[in-house]
Amino acid sequence: MAKLVFGMNQSLDGFVDHMAFGPSPALFRHFIEEARGQAGSVYGRHMYEIMRYWDDDHPEWKADEHAFAAAWRNQHKWVVSRSLKSVGPNASLVEDDLEAAIRRLKAERDGEIEVAGPTLARSLTELGLIDEYRIYLHPVVLGAGKPYFAGPRSPLRLVGSDLIDGQVIRLTYVPG
Repeated sequence: MAKLVFGMNQSLDGFVDHMAFGPSPALFRHFIEEARGQAGSVYGRHMYEIMRYWDDDHPEWKADEHAFAAAWRNQHKWVVSRSLKSVGPNASLVEDDLEAAIRRLKAERDGEIEVAGPTLARSLTELGLIDEYRIYLHPVVLGAGKPYFAGPRSPLRLVGSDLIDGQVIRLTYVPG
């Protein structure tokens, strides 16, 4: 059975914004290894559209960008959307009954399946489907933006912490 994991970069004041701050080279290599090991990813429409950037090679990319793109392209993606009519390569559209689709996905797969984006994570949290939360805590303060937790949630229990690149701490929580 697969484990559903929601993990994102977060500011000290609880916000996520890929344009305001990004991973260091060491953290980016960590994310490459994470992507290589995942059984797939579940995206909401907005986050999927952002990540489609990795579908095409860009001339300015260096080796790490090419490695991440290859890992991202290789894994299957499930895109939760009622507005999209089609999705790109190696992706499936989830249009109806989110709970049934994700329960089936977890039962049919092994390994970790990434949940991408706080809005989708909120829906999956409300359904009790997320098994683990990974906060990559960056030493920045944004003051505003989209929060990592898009809504209230039941208590979490800390099960791990790792210093990733000398500045970013990965905090790992499970429900309960």
